[in-house]
Amino acid sequence: MRELMSVGQITKPHGVRGEVKVLSLTDSLERFRDLDKVYIDDKEIKITSVKLQKDRAILKIEGIDSIEEAEIYRNKYLQVKREDAIKLPEGSYYVADLMDCYVYDTDGEELGKVYDVIATGSNDVYWVKSEGKEDVLVPALKTIVEEVDIENNKIVIKPVKVWSE
Repeated sequence: MRELMSVGQITKPHGVRGEVKVLSLTDSLERFRDLDKVYIDDKEIKITSVKLQKDRAILKIEGIDSIEEAEIYRNKYLQVKREDAIKLPEGSYYVADLMDCYVYDTDGEELGKVYDVIATGSNDVYWVKSEGKEDVLVPALKTIVEEVDIENNKIVIKPVKVWSE
């Protein structure tokens, strides 16, 4: 498992005093109110203020005091240590932990690795890729996903039926 987890991505500078706009990679923008430090490129950085907009957080980061300095951080990821991450309810997983998990059906056939997790609103969908095979989209539903074993990098699902006309 990864020690540092991404919670946001700096999209661009905001204003002339070194603030940055941040796209949230978590379920709640409110998460940013509780952050007092983050890691950028594995370096610990203090957050001195947080403002929330409708779909973005605006952060003032210690040591970034101009638009030019803020520009250097464009597209950088804000990360937190795993122990500082929000605790998830039973049966929920961080997307970072699902990435690259091998997906098998209950018959033991390997379908590939999780390439991405797509949020659809009603449920997530695991995008599974494998060399030489077609991609598989797996709805992350309890009726389909039998087991998620993050420690062993393995997900087991009910067999995928291929429909043809």
